[in-house]
Amino acid sequence: MLRKPLSHMFLVPLLLMPVTATSAQAQVTDIRYELVFNAETALTRTAIVGMMFTVAAAGPVELSLPAWTPGAYEISNFARNVRSFEVAQGGRALRWEKADPDTWRVQATGAGTVQLRFEFLADSLDNAMAWARPDFLMINGTNAFLYPEGIGFDFPATVTVSTEADWQVATGMRLVGPGRVYREQNYHDLVDQPFFIGRIDLDGTTVGGKSWRIASWPAGRFGGRERSLLHQQISDMVPTMARVFGETPWEDYTTLLIFDEEYSGGSALEHQNSHIGIYHPNFIGTPLLASITGHEIFHAWNVKRLRPADLTPYRYDAAQPTPWLWVSEGITDYYADLTLMRGAVVDSTMFLSLLSEKLAETDATPPVALEDASLSAWIHPTDGTDYVYYPKGALAGFLLDILIRDASDNTGSLDDVMRSLYQTTWKAGRGFTAADWSNAIRTAAGGREFFGDFYHRFVDGREPFPWHDVLPMAGLQLVTETARDPRIGLSSSTDAGITIVMEVVPGSAAADAGVLTGDFLISVGEVTVIDDNFGFLFRARYADAEEGDPLAIVVQRGEARLTLQGELRFEESSFRMIALDPAAPAKAQRIRSGIFRGRPA
Repeated sequence: MLRKPLSHMFLVPLLLMPVTATSAQAQVTDIRYELVFNAETALTRTAIVGMMFTVAAAGPVELSLPAWTPGAYEISNFARNVRSFEVAQGGRALRWEKADPDTWRVQATGAGTVQLRFEFLADSLDNAMAWARPDFLMINGTNAFLYPEGIGFDFPATVTVSTEADWQVATGMRLVGPGRVYREQNYHDLVDQPFFIGRIDLDGTTVGGKSWRIASWPAGRFGGRERSLLHQQISDMVPTMARVFGETPWEDYTTLLIFDEEYSGGSALEHQNSHIGIYHPNFIGTPLLASITGHEIFHAWNVKRLRPADLTPYRYDAAQPTPWLWVSEGITDYYADLTLMRGAVVDSTMFLSLLSEKLAETDATPPVALEDASLSAWIHPTDGTDYVYYPKGALAGFLLDILIRDASDNTGSLDDVMRSLYQTTWKAGRGFTAADWSNAIRTAAGGREFFGDFYHRFVDGREPFPWHDVLPMAGLQLVTETARDPRIGLSSSTDAGITIVMEVVPGSAAADAGVLTGDFLISVGEVTVIDDNFGFLFRARYADAEEGDPLAIVVQRGEARLTLQGELRFEESSFRMIALDPAAPAKAQRIRSGIFRGRPA
């Protein structure tokens, strides 16, 4: 997953009276679900969820709703959005009670079909949740589909979508019949394929013999050249991903996109043959949209299939921490940029620039072990290390790639490690372990053993990465660059889409224009402020401008929206960059070329 931090709170009483069943749970078969969303339910921002199943005899049935969505490593307690829960059998209401905060205990009165219904509030613009507008619904299976306790997750089920006749449905789930009926063979697959329902744009292409679709809301917002560009970028990057693993293990893939003016920044969440991306419209047509898209598609191999043993199989009732998110998320982030370069979506200069940005982000973070950062994902630490397993994990993957290639004289690579683990763990029906990683790296490195020391120092430990020792092996070097960039001269913080000025530097462009601490920042010149990354966009937009050029800064101050007139100012700054070494020896050049171009499986 790639996303911005979110905060959630759910308070549970410290003392809960135990509730025990009076008899053995009734046997449950023939499970069917229904999703109802139309112009009427949209008025209350709700989806109506139905569930039907057959019981063989009278008795209690416990039905639970997941507490989180895999890939979004936080407890969300979806049960809190359930309203108007009703259950009946043979036309008569059944007795039910809560067995725990996420579980409903229903008392079946005899053999036959049980029908239940509830409303789910869809008011959270979050990839892991549900969100409704007058003509659109995004919903995850974890939000809607209850599972019977005690029967495991291997049961097949169908989902029928009921909506307006002229609205469309987009999902990765298999359509099995008329009337928008979908089916999956187990619960894990059922809840791992979200739905878009409503007025959407939906089109597709073919990549490597597989069907690739883009569904986007609002209709008409993402089209023309920009839509064609993303289709082309997917066509360019996906074959390079498939070569890493040796196959594409699905028949179709759906990219589900929301573009909303009120959303701050961009985020996305992976699924087994789809992903949901939510973006401010400013992301349309940018390399960042392609990078996040690549990240989520690569996840369909790495974490949806190749997965840590700690996350195999998924459980849905509690947190499932793992020390391996630096692999599942960080190395995915490395490959997202790497496959963009190998697919010629970006060039090598941009690839090294993206790595350098990850280096700067890691340098600005307090020292933290990658294992610790991975485990802490569930609690969102406030010490600045939240999500650092993304950039630092990507850099760790980059270093491992170089070390493996150097040890094997470029005959092995991190590609071989990923492919080997994919074949020997996921295809064997299990998650990977530390021993699996060590063995795969040793094999790819031609028998050389170095992962233990690397793991001790840089994954379980907090030592700085050995850039000056490792980069020369790949014909690269760490250099300090000085740049003269446009600067605004303020610090800010963004929360819930609102950017507030925290400090104004005396004598800066912001100070001379009259910006005050506490102002809400709306735009700087031609750059709309959508999150804390607006400074990067500002510097890119005005890099070639002249000092002293007019610069309008728009702020909200109390009830008034003010346009403050300022002037563009430039400042010199130093930063570390990963760059090509023009004097690299032949072996290092081969290694660099191997990383940049990849090699066939």
